[in-house]
Amino acid sequence: MLKNSLKISNFAILVSLLNFLLYHLPFFKFVFKNVDYKSLSGIILIASLVVVMLVANYFVFYLLTFLSRYIGKTLIILTFIINSIAVYFILTYGVIIDESMIGNIFNTNYEESSSFFSIKLLLFILILGILPSIYIARIKILKATTKKFLVRSSLSLLFLIILAFANASNWLWIDKNSKTLGGLAMPWSYSVNIPLYFIHKNQENQKEILLPEAKIKDNEKSIFVLVIGESARRENFSLYGYTKNTNPLLSKIENVHSFKANSCATYTTAGVKCILEHVNSNKLYEILPNYLYRNNVEVIWRSTNWGQPPLHIKNYLDKDALRTTCEGENCQYDEILLNGLKEQILASDKNKILVVLHTSTSHGPTYSKKYPSKFEVFKPVCNSVELGKCSQEELINAYDNTIVYTDYLLASVINDLKDLKDYHSTLLFVSDHGESLGEKNLYMHGVPMSIAPKEQYEIPFIVWTSDNYRQLKPNDMLSQNHVFHSVLNFLSIESPIYNEQMNIFK
Repeated sequence: MLKNSLKISNFAILVSLLNFLLYHLPFFKFVFKNVDYKSLSGIILIASLVVVMLVANYFVFYLLTFLSRYIGKTLIILTFIINSIAVYFILTYGVIIDESMIGNIFNTNYEESSSFFSIKLLLFILILGILPSIYIARIKILKATTKKFLVRSSLSLLFLIILAFANASNWLWIDKNSKTLGGLAMPWSYSVNIPLYFIHKNQENQKEILLPEAKIKDNEKSIFVLVIGESARRENFSLYGYTKNTNPLLSKIENVHSFKANSCATYTTAGVKCILEHVNSNKLYEILPNYLYRNNVEVIWRSTNWGQPPLHIKNYLDKDALRTTCEGENCQYDEILLNGLKEQILASDKNKILVVLHTSTSHGPTYSKKYPSKFEVFKPVCNSVELGKCSQEELINAYDNTIVYTDYLLASVINDLKDLKDYHSTLLFVSDHGESLGEKNLYMHGVPMSIAPKEQYEIPFIVWTSDNYRQLKPNDMLSQNHVFHSVLNFLSIESPIYNEQMNIFK
């Protein structure tokens, strides 16, 4: 029978044991998968990780409750509830709670986060979070003397140090897998990575590093439409040889060229930043829209998404602003990005125009809600946010329908550009990253690039030019950074930072 009052040390042991048993199935599934658990060294490593987990958490929980029983207990309860949510997402979507995933969480808006809601999530929070928290809240913690605290804390730390050196032969393996291990250990995954995320955010340049002045070389009327895709992976585009016809319209349009490309990252904020900057870096260089706007180019940004670096332009329209002038079912989907676009372009008095359409078409887990019903050409589809509950066929069908809808959107933009006969125009579609659809039991995206599967970084890079106005170089593989320099070239922008090798046009 569970006691209602415990000494601090016994309370810390109990909480550490509960934390270990309730939240570390993914951690040890990874360990057993990547260690020879039948060998002596494998058994020693696994046993050491178990002991380290128990002792390290014991030390932290003991310290918290000794410093303040009330605050310590409150923090532990909060930890258990967060742990339950974290484990749900790890088990359901195969994510790893590293620093980049923390960035994803803080850059997610309500609409996106609400799409993850499910009964299973509530059950995880109730059973793994709230129920143990109720018991923890009811326990009366008995005081301990400072002497006992110092002795037990010192012994815990000494034991961890000795155990670490005893496992010196396994340091290489631990170092190699440190990101994954750290992202699956509770509560260390988020309690360490949240501060790291904000430290690195504060270390970033608070102000953009301005690029050198640019100059427009001619007066030819030119439009460059950059469509930034969301979670569009290359292998599901029939333009790249996919067996299902997911590009029925683009495949029939002349002057459409498809190139292979890899993304810089597996999450939106980093992927979009890479598309818009002249070089892949951790610095906050002036991004393409800001740079061109500052140098007298008309810049139009329309978005149903988020996660882009700070924009300093006049014509920015998000989903809410676009809906004020849109009527009908199509206004609920990414087709809203095209509403009034041609008229907005014609209203410009500039000869050089950059249009950026930032879509959200293939973002999970609610793939089947990302397109109008008439685009549900592949059936049956997955309608659950718990992607593991769907069959592989249902999940891929729902995702493939988002690619069919993307095909329609791109073809519609091209048809609008064809009507603007006074302009030379081009369309470039590139995705921010790819997407996992159950391969290796992974879903969606966000796995660190060092261990990410190809599905999360192999992306489409599709280009159309009006009347074959510009020829394209025969590139085998492109990057997201090719966008910046290709836009400068097409719009005849002369700049000291222009890199001809990163330009796709002849």
